[in-house]
Amino acid sequence: MTTETLEKELTKYTLDAEQEKKEILRRYRALLKVLRPKFKKGDKELVRHAFEMSAEAHKTMRRKSGEPYIFHPIAVAMICVEEIGLGVRSTICALLHDTVEDTDITIEDVAREFGNEIAKIVDGLTKIATVVDASTSQQAENFKKILLTLTDDPRVILIKLADRLHNMRTLDWMKPEKQLKIASETVWVYAPLAHRMGLYAIKTEMEDLAMKYLEPQEYRDIARKLSETKRERTRFINEFIKPIKEKLQASHFNFDIYGRPKSIHSIWNKMKKKSVSFEEVYDLFAIRVILDSPPEREKEDCWKVYSMITDSYTPSPERLRDWLSNPKSNGYEALHTTVMGPQGRWVEVQIRTKRMNEIAEKGLAAHWKYKEGASDEDRFDKWFGQIREMISTQGTDSIDFLQDFKTSFLAEEIYVYTPKGDVKMLPTGSTALDFAFSIHSAIGQRCIGAKVNHKLVPISHKLRSGDQVEIITSNKQKPSEDWLNFVVTAKARNRIKDALKEEKRAIAEDGKYTLSRKLENLGVPASSYNVDELMNFYKLSSHLDLYYNIAIKKIDLKELKDEFVVNGDKLEYPHIEKVEKAAHESGTTKTFSKKDSELIIFGESSDKVMYTLANCCHPIPGDDVFGFVSVGKGLIIHRTNCPNAAQLMANQGHRIVKTKWAKNKEISFLTGLQITGMDDVGVIHKITNIISGDLKINIAALTIESQEGIFMGKVKVFVHDKEELDELVLRLKKLNGIQQVERFDTEEK
Repeated sequence: MTTETLEKELTKYTLDAEQEKKEILRRYRALLKVLRPKFKKGDKELVRHAFEMSAEAHKTMRRKSGEPYIFHPIAVAMICVEEIGLGVRSTICALLHDTVEDTDITIEDVAREFGNEIAKIVDGLTKIATVVDASTSQQAENFKKILLTLTDDPRVILIKLADRLHNMRTLDWMKPEKQLKIASETVWVYAPLAHRMGLYAIKTEMEDLAMKYLEPQEYRDIARKLSETKRERTRFINEFIKPIKEKLQASHFNFDIYGRPKSIHSIWNKMKKKSVSFEEVYDLFAIRVILDSPPEREKEDCWKVYSMITDSYTPSPERLRDWLSNPKSNGYEALHTTVMGPQGRWVEVQIRTKRMNEIAEKGLAAHWKYKEGASDEDRFDKWFGQIREMISTQGTDSIDFLQDFKTSFLAEEIYVYTPKGDVKMLPTGSTALDFAFSIHSAIGQRCIGAKVNHKLVPISHKLRSGDQVEIITSNKQKPSEDWLNFVVTAKARNRIKDALKEEKRAIAEDGKYTLSRKLENLGVPASSYNVDELMNFYKLSSHLDLYYNIAIKKIDLKELKDEFVVNGDKLEYPHIEKVEKAAHESGTTKTFSKKDSELIIFGESSDKVMYTLANCCHPIPGDDVFGFVSVGKGLIIHRTNCPNAAQLMANQGHRIVKTKWAKNKEISFLTGLQITGMDDVGVIHKITNIISGDLKINIAALTIESQEGIFMGKVKVFVHDKEELDELVLRLKKLNGIQQVERFDTEEK
C-alpha cells in the first residue's frame, strides 16, 4: 500500500469526535438489535454496562487502521451472536475480552461488576492472548491452560475464534511480517479448531483470508477465475437443480435448494493434491438441499431425497458419505453424495435438515441448543473428556504438545468397531496400536498384533472407517521407541513415552547432575530457561532427552563455552545480533541496529548478511520469503509457502524476521521443473532448445521417463530469479503436447 493510499484510507477514520461517537452508537445499537430475541430481564442493562466499561477503558486507544479501538470488541460480539449463535453472557465477555490485557481494568473488577462466571471466561481469553508470542515450551504450557478452560467452558474458545476472525478480516493494516505470522497461526491452530467446533463457515473464511496473505498470487488467480466463470456456473446449477426441484415439489417437501461455490482454499488444495489446473477441478461448487422436517422424520426424509437425486443422476458409489447414522464428533450431520450431472461433470450434493444446517453453520452453540437428554450421546463432552485426560497425563516438558493436539484432536475422524460392535472414534491415520491404547493403556502396552475384519495384521496397520478390530496381546510385550513412528493419537503417544521414560529416568539423573556442575562452572544456574535453551540448541524435545544424552556421552558439554554467551544468570545462543556481527567482520559495509534487523536485504552480494537457503523449499530471488533465526546456523531463508512455514511462524514467531531480495544478476540458484506431456519424437530436443538455446539457462540435470505414450521429465536448472523461472515455465507450456510444467524443490547433492 502506497503512502498516498494509506493517507486516503486513514482520513476516512479521522472523523471529528461527534461523528465518531455516532458511529460507535450505531454499531452498538446494531448489536442490541441482533441480541434482542435473547434478552431476559435485566440483560439489556448488563450489556450496556459492559459496553460503557469497555468504551471508557479503550477510549484513548486506536486500531492500526486509525479507527477507535471499541469498534473491535463490538465486531467480535456481533460475530459471537450472529455467526456463532451465542447469547448475552458471551456478548458481555466479547465486549470485555481485551480490557484486562490492554487497560487498567482487572479480573477482580470484572468479577465484582458481572460475577464469577463472566470473570472466568474473560480470564481465559486474557490467557490466550499471551500464548502465541511465548517461547515454545511456555507456549505449550499456556495452550494447555486454554484447553483446560475450553473443557471447562467452551465459550472461551468460541469468543477467541470470533476475535481471531475479526482480526483476520482487518489484517490489511498490519505490517507484512505480522500478517504472515497471524495468518500462519490461523491456518495452523485456529481454523482446525473452528472446524472441530463445527464452525464450518468460520473455518472456511479463516482459511481463505490466511491464503490471501500466505499465497497472494494463487488467491487472486482463483478468485478472478471464480468470478469469470460465475455466469456459466449459475446456468449449469439451474439446469442441474431443475429435475430435482420438480420431484421435491411433487412429493410436497418443504425445502431450499441452491448451489454455492467451494472456498478458494479448498479449490487450491484440490489443485495441489491432484496436480490439476483450475479448469480441471470438477467440483467448484456444491448443491445443498435443506429440508424442513420434524425431528422424528429427519433421517427418513433425507434418504428419500437421496433416492430422488440418484433417480435423476448416477451416483459415484465410493463418494457416499453418511453422517446421519454416525454424526461427526463435532455434531455435524448430513448426507453427501457425488453424482454425474449434465455435460459429464461430477457434482457434490449435500442433503440436510434445517436443524442439521444450523449445527453445520453454528457448530457447538447450536449443538447445545438442540441437545436432548442423554439419548443424544454428547460427543462434545466425550471430546472434551479426551482432551482433559491428555492434558493431565502430558509431561510438562513436552514441546510436541501443539503437534500432538493437532493430530489427535483437530484431524478428521474414522469410526472403527470393537469385536462386540461398539463404535470407537479415532483420528484419520490411526493404527491398530492406537485402537489398542484407546481401549486401555495396559492393552496398548501389551499389544503384539491385531485382527482387522478377521485378518491378521501388524500393530502398525492403518485402520479405515468401518473396520472391526480385535487386539492380540502378550504379557512379554513392552513398548519400544519405534512405536512412536506410527501412532497418531495423543493417548497412545503419551503412554508409550511414559513407559520409555521410566527406563531413561535412572540414567538421566547422572546427566542432570553433570549438567548442573558444568553450568555452575560457567556461573549460571540450571534454571528452566537455561535448560530450555540447551534443549533447543541440541534440537531435543524434552529435558529428559537432554539429561539422557549427556549421561550416555552423546552430548559433549565442552562446546558450551564457545557456543553460548553468559548474560547475567542466563545462557544465550546467537540471535540476529551475532549474525550481524559475523557479517560485519566479513567486511560488510553496513551494520545493522536491532531496529534494522527487522528488515534484512540479502542476495545483493555474498558478504551482506550470513544466511543459508532452506533445503526444504529452495527459495530463489523473487519468491516471497521470510528469515528464521536458527540455532547455530544463523539466518535460514524459507519461502512463505514452504511446507514448514506455517508451523515455524505459528510456533516460533519470535524467531521470524522480515526479509526481502535485492537485485543481483551475478548469482544463480538451483531449482527444478517437472514436465508432463505426450511422448513425441524430438520432444527432449524442443525442451532443451528453449532452456539452453533461447533463454541461455544452464541445465544441471535432466531425466525423462516414458510410459505408454506419456512422458515425465525432471529438469534442474540454474536461474537468477523467479522472473526468469516464470518466463521459462510460460515458454515450455506453449510447446505442443506439453500438459503440465510445475516447479519442484530440488535436493542439492
